[in-house]
Amino acid sequence: MKKSLLGWILLCILSVAAPLFGQLATTSLRGTIKDPSGALVPGAKITITDPASGTSISRVADSAGSYVFAQIAPAKYTIVVTASGFGNQTKTAELLVNQPATIDFALTVETSTVTVDVSASAQTLNITDASLGNSTNNATIQALPSEERNIPDLLSLQPGVVFLPTNPVDANDPRSGAVNGGRSDQGNITIDGIDDNDQVNGYAFTGVLRQTQDSIEEFRVVTANSNADSGRSSGAQVSMVTKSGGNKFHGAGYWYNRNGLGVANDWFVKQGQLNNDEPNVPGKLIRNIYGADLGGPIIKDKLFFFGNWEALRRRESACSTSETRLKPVTWGSGSCLVLVDQSS
Repeated sequence: MKKSLLGWILLCILSVAAPLFGQLATTSLRGTIKDPSGALVPGAKITITDPASGTSISRVADSAGSYVFAQIAPAKYTIVVTASGFGNQTKTAELLVNQPATIDFALTVETSTVTVDVSASAQTLNITDASLGNSTNNATIQALPSEERNIPDLLSLQPGVVFLPTNPVDANDPRSGAVNGGRSDQGNITIDGIDDNDQVNGYAFTGVLRQTQDSIEEFRVVTANSNADSGRSSGAQVSMVTKSGGNKFHGAGYWYNRNGLGVANDWFVKQGQLNNDEPNVPGKLIRNIYGADLGGPIIKDKLFFFGNWEALRRRESACSTSETRLKPVTWGSGSCLVLVDQSS
C-alpha cells in the first residue's frame, strides 16, 4: 500500500513537469560572426550551454554570418563559436526574460580560446524590437528594498509608471497604479508564461499567486510597444520567471523582522491620547517574514525541482475614528510554491 501511494505521487510530479516547460517565458539571442578584416564568416557553429542544467543548443551561421536563437529559456549561458581556420571564442552572458540580446563575435586566426564576460547591463540597449521596458535579475531583486518583500512592490520602479490610489481604502496600496496613462486593471501578468492575472480586484501589478523575492529569478516590465507574443491589455506586460533547480543542491533560510524600535507616534493619535490622559505610545506595526527555499537535481541534466515556502505574521494597531484609540489587529498569511521542471 505504501509503495503504491509513493508511485502515484511520483507519477503526478512527472505528469506536471512537461506542461510547465511548454509555457515557459523565453528570451532570444542573435548576432553576426566576422573575421579580423571585418568580413562575414558563414558556416560558423554557435553553441550555447547553461552550466546549471547542462542544457546545450547549437546553430550554424547563415551565408550572411548571422545566427539566431529565437526562443530560449532565460539563463546564464556560455556561448562558444567555432569555425574552420579560426580560433574558438567563448563569451558568457546572462540572458534575461523578454529582453532580446545581440552579441557579435570577431574571430581571430589564433588557435587560443578567448573568453569574454558579457554583463546583463551591456545588453540593456534593445536594438532588436520597439518594446520599452527594463529587465531585472535576481541580484537586483534581492538588493532592492521592499517593505513586505513582495515582488509587485518592485514592478512600479519603471519610467512611465505612477501611483494612483482609487479610493481611501487602498490609498496606501502600492499595487494600485497606472502605466503611461492606462487603467490599473489593464496590465498583463504572467509567471513562466502562464496567466497570473487577478480578474476580481483589478489592481495594477497584482497576480493571483503571491510572488516572493526568493522564488522569482527575474522579471521584465514592458511599458509600451509590446510584441505580439506578450498577450492582451493596453497596460504593462509583466513577465516573471521563477527560480529553477540545477545539477547542484542550493537553498536558503531567512527571517526578516520589523519592530517598533525608534517608531514615532502619529500626531493625531498622540493628541487623542493626551486628551484622554493616556501615555504617549505609538501604535504597533510589527512584521515577521520568514521562509526557506530548496532546489536541486532529480535526474542529472534532465529533471530538477525547486520549492519556496514563506509566511507573513503581522501585528498592527488600528485607529478608531470615534475615540482615537488604538485597537490591536493581528493576522497572517503564507504562501507555498513548488515547481518541477525538465531540461531537454
